[in-house]
Amino acid sequence: MSERQRAVVTGVGVVAPTGVGVDAHWKRVLAGESALRRITLFDPARYPTTLAGEITEFDALEWADSRRVVQTDRWTHLGFAATRLALQDAGLAEVTDDPYGVGVVLASSSGGNLFGQRELQRLWSQPSRTVGAYQSIAWFYAASVGQLSIHHQFKGPCGVLVSETAGGLDSLAQAVRMIRRGTPVVIAGGTECPLSPYALACQLRGGLLSSGTDPDGAYRPFDVAAGGYVPGEGGAVFVVEELDHARERGATIYGEVAGWGATHDAHHTDAHHTDAHHTHDRQAHDPTQYARAMALALRRAGARPDEVGLVVPDALGVPGYDLAEAQALRAVFGCSPPVTTQKPLTGRAHQGGAALDVANALLAMRHGLLPATAGTDRPAPGCELDFVREQRQQRTDLALVGARGFDGFNSAVLLRRWPESESVRTG
Repeated sequence: MSERQRAVVTGVGVVAPTGVGVDAHWKRVLAGESALRRITLFDPARYPTTLAGEITEFDALEWADSRRVVQTDRWTHLGFAATRLALQDAGLAEVTDDPYGVGVVLASSSGGNLFGQRELQRLWSQPSRTVGAYQSIAWFYAASVGQLSIHHQFKGPCGVLVSETAGGLDSLAQAVRMIRRGTPVVIAGGTECPLSPYALACQLRGGLLSSGTDPDGAYRPFDVAAGGYVPGEGGAVFVVEELDHARERGATIYGEVAGWGATHDAHHTDAHHTDAHHTHDRQAHDPTQYARAMALALRRAGARPDEVGLVVPDALGVPGYDLAEAQALRAVFGCSPPVTTQKPLTGRAHQGGAALDVANALLAMRHGLLPATAGTDRPAPGCELDFVREQRQQRTDLALVGARGFDGFNSAVLLRRWPESESVRTG
């Protein structure tokens, strides 16, 4: 790969239950402070799942004008915030002089849930039997990409990836492709807000949500007490930039998107596939394709498994899926590199959660600091990986982030640390 084709991350915008902005989020991650709590966006009393990772004290009007706030859903509001933060972090103007030089490719899963909930309740509960004019726009799965492109006047290539959690990584891979095709700057990543009665009911139908009521013990990936995931909102947005373009303007570089891989299992995800020890579930938990995605990421980066210093896994928190992920990691790496996850602090925010994992990996490499893994106290049989038990100083040159989207999507992204000598903005 020539240097002209290389794609680097120059801006990170985080909007998460653990904090708005990189500094606030990272401080809480290092402290291991859980942001899970009882749902407040609606009354969850009638549902078996009552906990979630919510972003508190978030005012959408701080990040977008009132007209766009009225026309869009909370997940898009979070996207406005994360994108503005990423652009500020990268030292780029919110409205560029070269609109065709900036593309947008974000991931999406469920669209505008809270907006749709309100409008559908109005449709069926009032005599007028109508919905607002913006229902079709705000609920649409590509709404955030479209609204951000309009708001910032980004007129380069745009697109949306729909592969559930895996999409948060797929968007970075697509950003690299767009850069190789001539777009110097791409906005990538994703946010999510799956917290409405309708959205929660859809997740409950899958049978993988935790019913725990203790925020400190409800989400335990890879643990003997694992009993499902806790939903969360938020995510991260990145400025991905062509290397020479970044160097010419003296940009700070977090790291390089060095390799990626995506595969598919061709199996449906549901409540019947939670125990990999049962014969009829083994095929659904076959780790082969997930391991292949990781191996593809390594191969495309020209990296060896023993060079990877950190893995941030999908960490679903469902026994059969956790075991399959551990098996995939062993198949690729043999002896596991350090593994850490912070999803038990924030909840699982679908594609937003995978993007947040990428932010955590980039920050760990930048600071030479591995945050302790959350939620895993006693690894389940077969899940005995090298979990980071306590925060520790460690230089990490390569970090792999993995994600498994519902219904068979597998993705992996390999990130390369950028030398300190090129990590200080001079322009």
